[in-house]
Parts: sequence; C-alpha cells; structure tokens
Amino acid sequence: MTASIPDRLRLDNAANIYPASMSKHYSSLYRMRVTLTEDVDHKVLQEALEVTSERIPTFRCRLRAGGFWWYLDRVEATPQVMPLKPLRNFIFKEQNRLLYRVSSVGNRIYLDVFHALTDGFGAMSFLLTLTGEYLRRRYGIGIDYGGLTLNPKDAPAYEEVEDSFKTVFSGRRGELEKNVDAYHIHGTQLPFMQLKDLRVVMPMDSIRESCRRFECSVTDLMTSAMLSALQEEYRKDWNPRKRSVLKVSVPVNLRPIYGSRTVRNFSSYVNLGMDVKDGRLSFGEIVRHVKAQKENDLKPENLEPKIAANVELEEMLLVRCLPLVVKHPIIDIINLLHGDRFCSQTLSNMGKVNVPEAMAPYILDVDFILGRQRGNSGAASCLGYNGNLYFHLTRKIARDSFEKAFLRQLEDLGIPVT
Repeated sequence: MTASIPDRLRLDNAANIYPASMSKHYSSLYRMRVTLTEDVDHKVLQEALEVTSERIPTFRCRLRAGGFWWYLDRVEATPQVMPLKPLRNFIFKEQNRLLYRVSSVGNRIYLDVFHALTDGFGAMSFLLTLTGEYLRRRYGIGIDYGGLTLNPKDAPAYEEVEDSFKTVFSGRRGELEKNVDAYHIHGTQLPFMQLKDLRVVMPMDSIRESCRRFECSVTDLMTSAMLSALQEEYRKDWNPRKRSVLKVSVPVNLRPIYGSRTVRNFSSYVNLGMDVKDGRLSFGEIVRHVKAQKENDLKPENLEPKIAANVELEEMLLVRCLPLVVKHPIIDIINLLHGDRFCSQTLSNMGKVNVPEAMAPYILDVDFILGRQRGNSGAASCLGYNGNLYFHLTRKIARDSFEKAFLRQLEDLGIPVT
C-alpha cells in the first residue's frame, strides 16, 4: 500500500446504511460473474487474486466499528478463493473478515460483494482486473489496460479510494427528496437461504430497434417493460389498500458526471414511474413518462440537492458527536422509513461492459445479479456484453407472475429472449 493511502478509511457517505441494516437474515449483497472459454485453474486464480487485491487496496480491508462511525480497516490476511455459496448474508470470519468473496466453478469466476465496500462499477473494475491478471498468467497474453480493467503493476492512487461524495458535495446545501409510498408485490416469502433468479438473454440489435421506435435509451425501455409488468400485477391485486404509484428505482453512476476515479460507492438514483389510479397506460405512454422523469431528475439542480443533503446530514456537529451505538439504530430506522418504501422494484443497469481486446476471445459472457432485497419482493440488474443484454430478475417470493408479465412485454416488443 502506498504512503498516500491510509490503512483506515471511514465508510463513504452511501455505505453507512449497509452495516446498519445488516442482520442474520439480510445483507445488501450482489454477485458478478465472468464465464471463460475454459475451466478455471484454481491455483492461477489464487495468484491473480493476491495481486489484484493489492492493486485495489480497499479489497484488503475489513469492516470495523469505531466510536462514532464504521471504517474500512486494512488486514494483512491474504484473500483466498472460496467455495461458491448462496447469495445471502456474509459470515465475515469465514473469509478472513473481508467484505467480498471470490469463487470459481467450472469455467466461471464469481465475485460476491457486500455493498458497504463498493457499488457495481467498483466491483466490476475489480472483477475485470482480476480476470485480466488471471488470463495474463494463464495464457501469457499482453493486455492494453484501460477503462474498468486496471493494470495490476500500477501503484494505487488516493483518488481511487477517496469518498467522492465528500470531495464533490461537501459544503453544499442540500434538500431531501419528496416521495410517496409505492406499490409493492406481495407473496409467500422463500426461506432466507433461498433466492430465485431468472436470467434473460436478449440480442442488442432487437433492443436497439425497439429503442429507435420509441426514441428512448435501453434503460428507458427496460424500466418501462418492468413498469408495464408492475401495472399488470397492480390490476390483478385485490387489496383495497394497495398503493397506485408504480416506481422503479434506477441507480445512477456519478463517476462520469463528476470525473471521479473512485472504486468505492459513488452512485445516486432516480425513481421512475407513474400513478395508475386513473386507469391503464399504454406502453408508449409509460415510455414517455419514464423519459420525461429521467431527463428532469438528472438535471444538476434536481440531482445534486438530494445527494448534498445526505452529506450535509453526516457533517452536522450533532450527528458527528453521537456515539455509533446510538447512530446505528437511527440510521437503520431512517433506511426503513426512506428506503424501499418509495419504489416497487429496482433496475441496476451497468451499461455496456468493454474489455481490452486481448481478453475478449477468452470471455464468453458477463453477469450481474442482485441479492435479496429488504423491503421489495425482487429486483433486476443487467449489462451489455458481446452483442447481448444479460438481464437478471431476482425475487424472494414464491410467485413469479411479475417475471412472466415482463417476458410477455418483451415478446410484444418483438425482442427474442433466451
């Protein structure tokens, strides 16, 4: 670790909710997966993991509770390639107290991450850097590093581990976002060890054709398809007290907007949807609602105040002086009151994943899978790679009518799915 990077880092502004809400039955987890052309050599992967975790030093840290905040604390233990386990709560002591787990089965490399460590873009950078180092050692290829794939020989820079929320938004006046409770799908919950995952593979050419027809982005189209399925669920729900607002929460990567290089959390979100109390909306109408809301909510004057409000709250003298034993339940309650209540589902789109040219012949596909949600029945995640969109719908309830309605909407759009 370079001298410019401390051995202890306070959790970034977005990360504090994750240890506060963690329980025996819930942790905010997600999984990323790379499928290679040949079975993984466990020994070579272990060597690559040791090098990559030094290159991105937050992946050599454990979570530690201080007197007033949680910290990422440097550990000397070497990360190990672990057996694959269900995507459920972490038992940190089983993995040298690290906040992630690397596994391999057959020709796949898995990365499971606790959200307090980083968001999807930071985790994808780690996974692609790890995969690149594995391929270099296994096949002797030369890699032109760039994008999310870092050069393991480079020294880590402080900009890569900074809390960009503080760097960008500290000192700004914020304003909390006003929201209303959203409709939620209910059903028989699966045991906490279980998570149902539907993997849908779609050709990007067909998706782009639909995007041109509706003059929208891929995120707009997939969000609208989810809202269309939610509308069908709402219409079949006989609960007289059901909410009529349908919302999909869409995370927004802030790095390209503010020029950040951090591999920690640096994302916000927009809640996109509509109120259906006055009747059913056509798919075209849903798309128009989503486009208009996203365009409005991503304007700096609308996006920045809600981010700055969270930073401002953390920097208040009273909040800073509260012991962690008092902060812990308060943060958890705030998360319960202002978290999943305001959205029906989540759609996390990583966008197109690009890898260095030398790595591409060895990588068949890449996946991104969200774990069990705390307040919602399920969530969706997707990314584009090698001409396909890899879309995952996960749920913690037994019924799958929402997923079936989503697939029917894709069929109506003329998008073939596998």
